[in-house]
Amino acid sequence: MAQYTGRGVHGQTVEIIAGRILAGEIAEGSTINLAALQAELDISLTVMREALKVLTAKGLVDARPKRGTFVRPRAAWNLLDADVIRWQFAGGADASLLDQLHEVRAIMEPAAARLAAARATDDDLAALDAALAQMADAQDDPAAAVAADLNFHRALLHAAHNEWLERMKVVMETGLAERDKLVHGAQHHDDPVPSHQAVVAAIRARDAAAAERAMGDLLDKAAQDVDHVRKQKDTR
Repeated sequence: MAQYTGRGVHGQTVEIIAGRILAGEIAEGSTINLAALQAELDISLTVMREALKVLTAKGLVDARPKRGTFVRPRAAWNLLDADVIRWQFAGGADASLLDQLHEVRAIMEPAAARLAAARATDDDLAALDAALAQMADAQDDPAAAVAADLNFHRALLHAAHNEWLERMKVVMETGLAERDKLVHGAQHHDDPVPSHQAVVAAIRARDAAAAERAMGDLLDKAAQDVDHVRKQKDTR
């Protein structure tokens, strides 16, 4: 599903309601008092209706005669939707969300690296090299470092030349961007270039086992970086 790009009052309304649902402030199964919410947010009925359409499409809410608009069970939420992922992080996601992201990456990305070693084209290798160069140039610029890392992992999934795997980039990019903001925004973090460079070197050498192993090592390092940031926060 395409990422929601609403702006203005409409966009703000979507963000507020989604945030409250994901934070549990509006509980699963509860009926939403639309009149009270409309008055609180000081919005028109049209804005409210349009916002609910967006949230309905993402599986967060639904409406039934006599029951009204209600929050659907979490099992019905489109948790792979880029906006739903982003909203969870924006609400101060707990450690389990990052842990689950790491588990998904550990399943997907080593396999993608293995496939890339067999299938990557010259253009794919050029894209990976460009991302590495961007990463090296980022230095102490957190925003540039995040962009470079996203470009690398986007290029890796593309180099696997599996359409289903590549479609997962929307999920990966959203979660990875939030994870990268946490790590690259920290005062101290290791140089990410060598670990990423090892993956590219193995892909270029057409060594599938080495590429898979290098990607696994990179992810182990990524998990360590997150743990380091967590410990820093705990000691403050």
